[in-house]
Amino acid sequence: MTTALKGIHHSAYRCRDAEETRAFYEDVLGLPLAAVVQEEKEPGSGLPNPFVHLFFRLPDGNFIAFFDAPNSVKDGDFNMAHGFDRHVAFEAEDEARLLAWRDQLNGAGVPCFGPIDHGFVKSVYFADPNGLPLEITTRVAAHDTILAEDARTAHATIAAWSARKAAKAA
Repeated sequence: MTTALKGIHHSAYRCRDAEETRAFYEDVLGLPLAAVVQEEKEPGSGLPNPFVHLFFRLPDGNFIAFFDAPNSVKDGDFNMAHGFDRHVAFEAEDEARLLAWRDQLNGAGVPCFGPIDHGFVKSVYFADPNGLPLEITTRVAAHDTILAEDARTAHATIAAWSARKAAKAA
């Protein structure tokens, strides 16, 4: 087996407008714009499709990134996605900062609800201008203990879930 992956460098999504996305992630969320790559052709295929690729730096050194490629936009690309389909969860240091983020977002006109207590984390939810669901979460004191316990039963839980789905499909 190869060596373990180090982590996630960036997650990338399509955006409706580079400046609108920059204003949200930099001005509202406080993530500095770290780089913008501008190209005339798609990497790999070489097909003509002018785009910019924006990178916003997170405090841990990783990035969230966006493509503004207006020539390849399809109807529905910016409809609100369901959080089960995809979402990004940022992490706040503690519950006080989580609540401060909720209040700051609501104050900036970004509807934000929560916190929701998920047992191992508490989270608030909102969306970016592109329809991407976002979450800010914070770990509860027992976070690591709860996850360690879940890890012991994780494979059995998946097996039981798969059997339940198979029985329902039969």
